[in-house]
Amino acid sequence: MATTPATEQKSTRQRVPAAERRDALIEAAVHEFAHGGLRGTPVDRIARQVGVAQPYVFSLFASKRELFIAAVERCFDRVAELFTRVASEFDPATAPPDVDVLKAMGNAYVELLASSRDYLMLQHQAYAACDDEVIRERVRACYARLVVHVEGLADAEPERIDEFFRYGMWLNVAAAMGVEDLSVGCEWVRAEQQTAE
Repeated sequence: MATTPATEQKSTRQRVPAAERRDALIEAAVHEFAHGGLRGTPVDRIARQVGVAQPYVFSLFASKRELFIAAVERCFDRVAELFTRVASEFDPATAPPDVDVLKAMGNAYVELLASSRDYLMLQHQAYAACDDEVIRERVRACYARLVVHVEGLADAEPERIDEFFRYGMWLNVAAAMGVEDLSVGCEWVRAEQQTAE
């Protein structure tokens, strides 16, 4: 049988393993769900980003909800990995006097919010989707794992850990709105107040 350019192209095309496709779909889902949320994001859009058909997505994920949860878990895992890296690199002997490991992790988190907006917005979408009981349970589990992880890395009092996470949520809201400060007297709040009057 003679080979034609079409058959030759088919035979040289490499098959992508399912694990790689799954990973690529989760990354595409992070981006798409960050912008459209659970209900506003068609699975077909995620599939097209990876170059697969929608039915293939459902061969790897039982439902759109499971793909959303996988993307949310990727988001929390990325934050945990960042905190782990910062804690392992932290040296109190060379750190500025007012910086401890929690402050160093917080500074790195601020940089992540600025450089990876999809991960920030997906966090907001995850909390917004918590009216779904299954998603709520999984988001709670991710959040609890992150708290325990930070406790282990920082070896700080519970009050400091609570403060760290409260401030992190404050940072999330500020970053989502594109502001640096949420204080009552900050410049943009005053400007908005004057515009409303």
